Amino acid sequence: MRELTDLIEVEDPAWPELQALFAASPSPLTVFAPDPGESTRGLRQLQVTARSMLGGLTLNCGGLLVDDGWVRVFGGGSGRDGSLPSLARVNGFPEAFDPAWQAGAGLVLAHDVLGGVFALNGVDPAGAGRPGQPGQMIYFAPDTLQWEALEIGHSAWLAWLLSERLEEFYSALRWEGWREEAAAAGPAQGISVFPFLWSKEAKDVSTTSRRTVPMAGILGIAADFAQQIGAGDPGFLGLV
Repeated sequence: MRELTDLIEVEDPAWPELQALFAASPSPLTVFAPDPGESTRGLRQLQVTARSMLGGLTLNCGGLLVDDGWVRVFGGGSGRDGSLPSLARVNGFPEAFDPAWQAGAGLVLAHDVLGGVFALNGVDPAGAGRPGQPGQMIYFAPDTLQWEALEIGHSAWLAWLLSERLEEFYSALRWEGWREEAAAAGPAQGISVFPFLWSKEAKDVSTTSRRTVPMAGILGIAADFAQQIGAGDPGFLGLV
């Protein structure tokens, strides 16, 4: 176990590089200040240093709203009462450091407004029924209810998320006025789409009916339907 000072007081911390990445992003971006208690709780349980992108984000940043809230990246948490939850809270970290605790299949790092989930694979993705290699990013797609391997690590994923390539990734799932609807949803909310995105009737998302609801409900319905349609149990999708 490394003490908190060993995790924080490092040479070449990642935070300046992260700040440069934020400044260069073509997407509208909100960067929250961290909750001191939650950020250090997360860093201690992760046992990664502030030299890494994950550690730097958790320690120095409360989280990110990318593209006016279309994607919410979790970090040190921006406070309670409806603010962006912390990485520690979303992943159910113990309140006090527990060296025996593990994140199971991996870490949930971000949600998108439609209930898509970005996660970092743990040590045995295949054993958890997930694609990709250990330490790589995967995505739970709300239109297929299946995990997809992104074949990149955390740092490359963050650079991709803050680039113009994000628009192409979501092109089939956006509609006229999506930005305004995403911005109107709170950090613990998402946009529920009907007919469901995984149905044939939702092939053209612009013809669907949409409303803002709690994100927990969107994730719960997706997990239930994934098993009903034979996509399999997606496992842990995060606590919000």
